Amino acid sequence: MYDFNGKVALVTGSGKKSGIGFGIAKKLSEYGATVIISDVCKDIGAKDYTRIGTEEELMGLAGEIGGRGLVIDVVDTDTIASAASYIKKEFGHLDFLVNNAGAAPSPQYLQYMDLEMWHKTINITLNGTLYVIRHMLPLMTREGAAIVNTASRAGKRPRAFVGAYCISKAAVIMLTKVLAQEVCHTGIRANAICPGQIDTDLERWGWELESKVLNKDMDKIISDEKESIPLRRIGTTEEVADLVAFLLSNEARYITGQAINIDGGQLMEL
Repeated sequence: MYDFNGKVALVTGSGKKSGIGFGIAKKLSEYGATVIISDVCKDIGAKDYTRIGTEEELMGLAGEIGGRGLVIDVVDTDTIASAASYIKKEFGHLDFLVNNAGAAPSPQYLQYMDLEMWHKTINITLNGTLYVIRHMLPLMTREGAAIVNTASRAGKRPRAFVGAYCISKAAVIMLTKVLAQEVCHTGIRANAICPGQIDTDLERWGWELESKVLNKDMDKIISDEKESIPLRRIGTTEEVADLVAFLLSNEARYITGQAINIDGGQLMEL
């Protein structure tokens, strides 16, 4: 559908095969882009839904899509600077930037939330997105350059217990809109995506936590989620990737500064 041959793309937070980030990277590669997948690469346990994996696993995933792998901790500007230097040396430019790295804290009331968890969530999701943008923008000099930031439906709809997540994603939406205004004179476009329920390990981790907190059967939680979605199903990473590919493509050349829902119609707004 899209011709991304000759394009270079960086997708952060893409080191988990079941995740949205890798789904995006795979899709861009299928359209011909040279894709650099990246993640923090801290192995936190094979049984944990939030496990990312090792550097070796990251390189293996990159090999699966014929891309490159880079270890980037989005809150460590040294690793971001090193990645920018690598991209400049290897390719001379960057066409597409997808900021997908983020943090999903365990459910807690804001009043009682562990402040370390609060700061970690804001630092990774908001500050990390900004840090990567600041280092990569100087490389985005070619016509058609575009940025997509992964926000969330939660950034538009408040929900108790997950306030830090909602607030951090709302901030990413505003960051995207301000950025779009600041870079429009260069021709760079910036948009955000706002996924709803997507079938990933991380989503299942959230359902599992909700099941424990509410003492409710996990299958019932998933069933109720589906019932709350007009299309009556959970979305897929490929569907999210399709949206990102469109937003990066020339077909979306007149779209910038938008935060686009992809949630099966769960959040309908004027």
